[in-house]
Amino acid sequence: MNQAPLKRDAPAPALSAATPTDARKLADSLMDVMSELLGVIERETELVRAGKLREAMTLESAKTGLSRRYVNAVAQLKASQKYLAETAPELLTALHRHHDTFHAMLQINLTVLATAHAVSESVVRGVNSEMQQRNIPNTYTAAGRRASPSPRHMTPLAVSRSL
Repeated sequence: MNQAPLKRDAPAPALSAATPTDARKLADSLMDVMSELLGVIERETELVRAGKLREAMTLESAKTGLSRRYVNAVAQLKASQKYLAETAPELLTALHRHHDTFHAMLQINLTVLATAHAVSESVVRGVNSEMQQRNIPNTYTAAGRRASPSPRHMTPLAVSRSL
């Protein structure tokens, strides 16, 4: 039975800045959303480093909403880039600097998350290996070599991702 694909609202067309006031509002909006998102990401990084994964997972909805706002603000900036470059190059430079800092903090967060993922995967693989060793009978072939276990002796490991 096929399910109908989820419908997503088409993103609104990006509005471009036409006046210096619009350009300032656009820049402020982008800086605000980057600052808010950075705050959530820094908190998530702290929690993951401290091993408080459940608390870190509670930040997911806030991070999703802020990410959506960020993407919309960047789309507006791209639509206004020519105007900003001509009328407010110093504002565009400040946005680039702020974005570079934002990008560096994102890289730190991604590194922490990748490390946590690798460690947890290693733990799960280790537990699985120990379980398999206990379930496999120690037998030898006629030549005195260890017999490889048949698939029926292997016990699958089930992991709940909802924890």
